[in-house]
Amino acid sequence: MSVNKEIKRITTHTLAELKAKGEPISMLTSYDYSMAKIVDAAGCEVILVGDSASNVMAGHETTLPITLDQMIYHAQAVVRAAARALVVVDLPFGSYQGNSKEALNSAIRIMKESGAHAVKLEGGAEIQESIQRILTAGIPVMGHLGLTPQSIYKFGTYQVRAKEEQEAERLLSDAALLDACGCFAIVLEKIPAKLAAQVTASVKVPTIGIGAGQACNGQVLVVHDMLGITQDFSPRFLRRYANLGEVMHNAVAQYVADVKRHDFPNEKEQY
Repeated sequence: MSVNKEIKRITTHTLAELKAKGEPISMLTSYDYSMAKIVDAAGCEVILVGDSASNVMAGHETTLPITLDQMIYHAQAVVRAAARALVVVDLPFGSYQGNSKEALNSAIRIMKESGAHAVKLEGGAEIQESIQRILTAGIPVMGHLGLTPQSIYKFGTYQVRAKEEQEAERLLSDAALLDACGCFAIVLEKIPAKLAAQVTASVKVPTIGIGAGQACNGQVLVVHDMLGITQDFSPRFLRRYANLGEVMHNAVAQYVADVKRHDFPNEKEQY
């Protein structure tokens, strides 16, 4: 395989150009060097170091327990791998809500200690001050509306958001606010496709959907879900592109069997 020595880095400006051209944006999560290297080489424009690492990598029930230090650790590994993709890092729960100074300090730590290119925050008007403060430091911000997992205990469910008119109107208002503040993109999670289309048409910046239909300017999935490494999560919006969980299980089981019957290592596999 020939290696392109002049790899052009994806930037926030690139994403704006893709929206203008009508070319969809691909985004996947990664939390470690090996996975990020594969995702980057396959051509994904954006790698999200998501706080979903709390679920996928650490086995927590929600995204709430993961810490800023842990997010920085994951981000450092991903940044080392990503030669082309824009790397966006979630600010974890408790690192920005209700305190814009702490939000700025959290964002600065992520950028300085990991080398990532942008941060992502969940919410609208209630975190406006934090977003603006981060942006004034020259740090790009991706917004996130709809189902915001860090607020799961407030919602009490992972069901589709903004089906009712009042919540839909607030989401449209929040999207306009994030756009006006200067966010470079907005994730729309688990909202009706018709509403996502309205938001996408009404804001200048790209929208990235997850369970939000075809009209968004891009799509994002958790990489472990779409590869079938996780087996116990099957929402309607998830398309599994592989069943690596089964492949990996069978490979490990075969290894165990080979060791047990003295088949591994054989004479060619020893010194």
